[in-house]
Amino acid sequence: MRRKRVILAVLFFFVMMLAVPMDMIAGEAAATKEKQLIFDTAELLNQQEYDELNALANQYGAERETDMMIMTINSPEAYDVKKMTQDFYDDYAPGYDKPHGNAVILMLDMTHRDVYLAGFYKAKTYLDDERFDKIRDKITPDLTSGDYKLAFQKYIQTAHKYMGFRLGVNPDNIFFNTWVQLGIALALGGGIVTLMVRRSGGRITVNSRTYEDASTSGVVDYEDTYLHTSTTKRKIERSSSSSSGSSGGGGGGGTTSGGHSHSGSRGSF
Repeated sequence: MRRKRVILAVLFFFVMMLAVPMDMIAGEAAATKEKQLIFDTAELLNQQEYDELNALANQYGAERETDMMIMTINSPEAYDVKKMTQDFYDDYAPGYDKPHGNAVILMLDMTHRDVYLAGFYKAKTYLDDERFDKIRDKITPDLTSGDYKLAFQKYIQTAHKYMGFRLGVNPDNIFFNTWVQLGIALALGGGIVTLMVRRSGGRITVNSRTYEDASTSGVVDYEDTYLHTSTTKRKIERSSSSSSGSSGGGGGGGTTSGGHSHSGSRGSF
C-alpha cells in the first residue's frame, strides 16, 4: 500500500512538471500577440521598419498602459491634420484596454506636410501641450530629412519616457534633478551630524558677557559719512518667440466631435 502511494506521488510530480511549461508557453504566446498600432497608408516604411516599430509601440505602450499609435496619409482627400486626428480617435476608438481609452496618436499628413500629436485620458495627464511641443521639436528635423523610422522611434521612446514622470518635472534634466536632490540630502545630513557633534561635548555656559562690566563698557563715539549714490539703467529685452516650439505651429489640445478631450501639439516639417 505504501509503495502504491509513493508511485502515485511520483506520477503526480511528473504530471505537474509537464503541465507548468505548457501554461508558460500558452502565456507567452498570448503575450506576443500584437495589436496594429501603425497605419502607414502613405507607405513611408518598408516591412522590416514597420514590424520593428509596431513591436516597439506594443512593448512601450503596454508598459504605460497606453496605445502609442502612428497614422500617415498622403492623399488629396487629406484635410486639417488636427481634425483628422480627432476623427481617427472617434471612429477607430483606440485604447489600451477599452474603446476610447488611453492613447497617444501621431498623425502625419504628407500632402500638406503637417504633423499633429495628441494624448487622450492617461496620456493627456502625463503629456500636456508643452511636453508634446518638446516631442515634436525632437522629431521634426528627422521628418524634414525624410528619416521617418527614426522620427517615429523617437516619438514612441520619448512619449514612453515622459509618461514616467509627473508634470512639473523636466524628464530631460532628470540626472540634474537627481544630483540636486542628492546634494540637498547630503547638506541636510551633514548639518544634522555637525549639530550632533557640537552638542556632544556639553553646553558652553561662558559667553562674551560673562566677564564684561556693563558700567564701564560702551561705544565711545560713532560717525556716519555719506559718500555718493550711483544709478544703473538696463533695458529689458522682450522675447518674440512663442512657447509652441521652434518648428512652427502649436495648436494645443482640444475636444473631439465625440466629446473626448485631449492635449496636443501641431507643426509643419
